[in-house]
Amino acid sequence: MKKNLVTIALAFTMVLIMVAFSGCGNKDEEASDLEYIIDKGKLVVGITDFAPMDFKDDAGKWVGFDAEMAEAFGKSIGVEVEFIEIDWDSKEMELENKSIDCVWNGMTLTNAVKEAMETSNPYCKNAQVVVVKSDVANKYQEKEACGELNFAVEAGSAGAEAAEAEGWNTTEVQTQAAALMEIQAGTADAAIIDLLMAGAMIGEGTSYENLQYTCSLTSEEYGVGFRKGSNLAAELNEFFIASYEDGSMIKIAEKYGTQETVIEQK
Repeated sequence: MKKNLVTIALAFTMVLIMVAFSGCGNKDEEASDLEYIIDKGKLVVGITDFAPMDFKDDAGKWVGFDAEMAEAFGKSIGVEVEFIEIDWDSKEMELENKSIDCVWNGMTLTNAVKEAMETSNPYCKNAQVVVVKSDVANKYQEKEACGELNFAVEAGSAGAEAAEAEGWNTTEVQTQAAALMEIQAGTADAAIIDLLMAGAMIGEGTSYENLQYTCSLTSEEYGVGFRKGSNLAAELNEFFIASYEDGSMIKIAEKYGTQETVIEQK
């Protein structure tokens, strides 16, 4: 009888231990992304060099509409913000591996992005536009005329998707800035980039005075991407509403000339 009681007691003890370990595991699994960020004290933001959203100033500091908004959001949740340049085509993998905590870089809210990430509400309007050398721009004012061109596009971008949808010939490069360099070097006839970037980087007073954009291919919206299921997206949406209402979002946008593209947050 004693032997049976000991056996029962041991079995009961093992069950309690297993329940305890199981409880710990569930606690870890249920820890929110917001708690994870606050515990480590840092929000790591994945970006590319993309004026006027994220770019370096003369001192080497990351600035831009997105960069300043990210820093303001980090301050609102009590953490530092670190910016890391990423390969745009690998952004989903970077998120999953926790190399970064979000993608905040003028990211178009495509169906593929929304399926792969937990995304914020849209905060800016944008379009994909064709960029060519100014001396041939009159020839390519309509989309139908652009099929003969060879395009440079950023890998994994909305511009690449737009070119693919049209069946156009493309060469993939790492960034939209690199796509402009391809036209300048004569290794591509044209590029497809974000309208916001075109407004900041080409034409009079820029490094690409001999380039201009012609036709728009898409109409789209920007959002911020987090790991799938992350509660940071909802937290950011609340921050967007507050910063729009108090005027700070528009104030930052005016600093970088993006105020006309900002979407009302409510």
